[in-house]
Amino acid sequence: MAPALTTHDPLDGLHAYGKERHKNIAWTYNVEKKQQITYQPGRTAAETHDFYEHEDLRPSFPNVHWEPLKETPYHDKGIHGDSQFRHLLESATDVFDYNPKIGTEIHGVNLAKLTDAQKNDLARLISIRGVVFFRNQTDLDIDAQRQLGSYFGKLHKHATTAVPRQNGLEDVHVVFTDGNAKDQRAVFSPTFLWHSDVSYELQPPSYTSLKVISGPPRGGGGDTLWSSQYAAFDLLSAPMQKYLEGLSALHSAQMQADGSHALGRPVRRDPIVTKHPLIRTHPVTGWKSLFFNPGFVTSIVGIPKTESDAIIGYLNEIISTTQEIHVRYQWQKNDVAFWDNRVCNHSASYGFTGHRRHAVRVASQAERPVFDPAGKSQEEELNARHGFPNADKDGARQSNYND
Repeated sequence: MAPALTTHDPLDGLHAYGKERHKNIAWTYNVEKKQQITYQPGRTAAETHDFYEHEDLRPSFPNVHWEPLKETPYHDKGIHGDSQFRHLLESATDVFDYNPKIGTEIHGVNLAKLTDAQKNDLARLISIRGVVFFRNQTDLDIDAQRQLGSYFGKLHKHATTAVPRQNGLEDVHVVFTDGNAKDQRAVFSPTFLWHSDVSYELQPPSYTSLKVISGPPRGGGGDTLWSSQYAAFDLLSAPMQKYLEGLSALHSAQMQADGSHALGRPVRRDPIVTKHPLIRTHPVTGWKSLFFNPGFVTSIVGIPKTESDAIIGYLNEIISTTQEIHVRYQWQKNDVAFWDNRVCNHSASYGFTGHRRHAVRVASQAERPVFDPAGKSQEEELNARHGFPNADKDGARQSNYND
């Protein structure tokens, strides 16, 4: 018996696939159409940490005692950097300034794989711009971060703050706030939070890197602000600049030590008080900068206390309230900020309750601060280079604020 004839369309499979595909597309479209953005004003979702990859970098406070730091030779690698930063920027995909005075962001550069020539350029750029930001530096683990810092100078070991749990990392400073930590805003005044790291040391740090390894997502708080001490000096009138150039200030570690004792934590090196010039000159740029911070300066030497207090209050206001000398950085995971601690103050910001914020800092010791009367003004040099007039600092003239 002959087989029954059937009508078979060779494209049936494709038709069926097309129908199924159309159904899938329609289903996907409906899902996408129904999906809505969820948004709670002022609130971001907190990351969970059931398994935390950085347990070895959590904070510890070893009960050890170190000898006082001794003066050590220092040579600034930024002196050897290219004036156009050509080695550093050869792999960059983007570079831009946050404002004319301070802060630059670079994309496309891997900090873990820099050549010595690129490191020299980096030091030179940081010495000019104050702070430079690099996004998503996943290759820069703590060993690479320490190795990079060591290129610029001997790594600083902090006397009181946390170090990682992992042994052998005593020259790493740990910043750690857990999601259930108490809000700290009531404890410090906003002005007091501005500081230059360990400025009480004989040789306070120069090039300093901070990497955030866990933190609030975008908009979750915990930003860091930096303030240019070059620009702070340039805000002063010529008579005030001349007056401060002849003065020194006392920088004290005592309050940090007292705070550690109050919390039952060890102080690994005896606290010191060091006299530094109020105005210092940078070895790479030759520019004069204020060398003052609200966090560690206790008094100005050789003048009455009333006068000292008035100058301290005046400089505090310039540093903390002059917006055009500030840059504010909104962190994301694995971002790195690299700043020159000699010419920047910085300040934490709070308001990230519910989020863990974990970062590691490496700082290289620099030269002992010195003032060179032959130093120059950053603003005046750049104005001359770009054809801009110098600022009129006469505050008694008539003006109209209209922003």
